[in-house]
Amino acid sequence: MINIVIVYHSHYGHTRLQAEAVAKGAASVDRVNVTVLTAKDAVERIDELDRADAIVFGSPTYMGSMAAEMKKFLEAAVPKWFTQAWKNKIAGAFTNSSSFSGDKLNTLMGLFINAMQHGMIFVGLGLLPAANETESMRTPTGPSPNAVNRVGSFIGPMAASFQLNPGDGPPPGDLETARLYGIRVAEVTQQFVLGRKKTD
Repeated sequence: MINIVIVYHSHYGHTRLQAEAVAKGAASVDRVNVTVLTAKDAVERIDELDRADAIVFGSPTYMGSMAAEMKKFLEAAVPKWFTQAWKNKIAGAFTNSSSFSGDKLNTLMGLFINAMQHGMIFVGLGLLPAANETESMRTPTGPSPNAVNRVGSFIGPMAASFQLNPGDGPPPGDLETARLYGIRVAEVTQQFVLGRKKTD
């Protein structure tokens, strides 16, 4: 089995919905086992992450940066850096904010750099903007809430929930983007692990 762990923080519940969508996508791939942990739980179970083949990090973007709870988790994982316990694991990241931008890229870059510090192998989104609504890119209003990758991110899924309650936001397209990302991470991880076993 391929083991994927999703570690996320969600204060209001929007990023939790993203995490669940990533998990749903990853779990749909054959021979993949998915564990979803809050950042707080992941700190308490940090040694379990050593056995993961992939770790996907998720954080809301607050004031243009990752949430403090996610930062606490990253700092709790510093001993793993000293031993390079997560080196060559697959990594990924996703985020949500209350607007189209919200400086979400800064959050994803922080999670990306953390993965690079650990020697991990990062998987990007791999979807064109508005992949299922290509004509919307030629309109003044742009992609609809049903568009996959409507925000036009490449490093990882970005969701925009505005001031909506969880369930109303993130919209269907943003959650589908997260689901497709889960599939991509799982497939890349599977190829990497199986290929690695062939050379052992």
